[in-house]
Amino acid sequence: MGANLSSEPILQLSGLAAAYGRINALNGIDLSVPKGRVVTLLGANGAGKTTTLKTISGLVRAAAGTVRFEGRDITGMAAHDIARLGLVHVPEGRHVLRGLSVRENLELGAFTVKSAQTRKQRLEEVFSLFPILEKRQGQDGSLLSGGEQQMLAIGRSLMHGPRLLLLDEPSMGLAPKLVLETFRIIKRLNEAGTTILLVEQNARLALKLAHYGYVLESGHIRLEGEARALSADPSIVQAYLGS
Repeated sequence: MGANLSSEPILQLSGLAAAYGRINALNGIDLSVPKGRVVTLLGANGAGKTTTLKTISGLVRAAAGTVRFEGRDITGMAAHDIARLGLVHVPEGRHVLRGLSVRENLELGAFTVKSAQTRKQRLEEVFSLFPILEKRQGQDGSLLSGGEQQMLAIGRSLMHGPRLLLLDEPSMGLAPKLVLETFRIIKRLNEAGTTILLVEQNARLALKLAHYGYVLESGHIRLEGEARALSADPSIVQAYLGS
């Protein structure tokens, strides 16, 4: 069960189930994310990918099963307490706050950080990763382009100092050139030590970046394996990568 990689899991889901009213969204998912790796969740719309991330981060309550982060059972914990542990969720849609500057949006991401020195250092790190945000730091964040808003959403999450980053559709709505740039940034974050669980419609790019992948179908895991093996699997090629 789970990612067959040498690294110990930072995240472990066991028999995870979730529902919206009477509709089952997840039906007993087992999944693990090894420390220091990129794991991707693939599947059609409505397969349960976003629900999986929301249940991990406490935005949706688990109906059954457990979520363990760094060995600790966090099932049922409040979302803000989970974020404080270093498990940070970047939801689909960016959620940039209108009326706040780029810098203020970033500083909100550090609400769990007490040390002013740490906040300053993280802001400098974000600006070095995204120079455009430094240039635009006084502008209203909601007036940025789609690509810049995605950078702001990722930058804001980095202000937490995440040990595990949940990324939901980071390339959604971006021009092809910006999609590639976003994936380059995700790769750099991982190379710098951040573990990532990635939900992404662009399965080809996701499998290129990831070490391991899971394929969700109607709230069940249908397939899992090393990313390289999945990208060569005829059924995956046909369903998600184009023939």
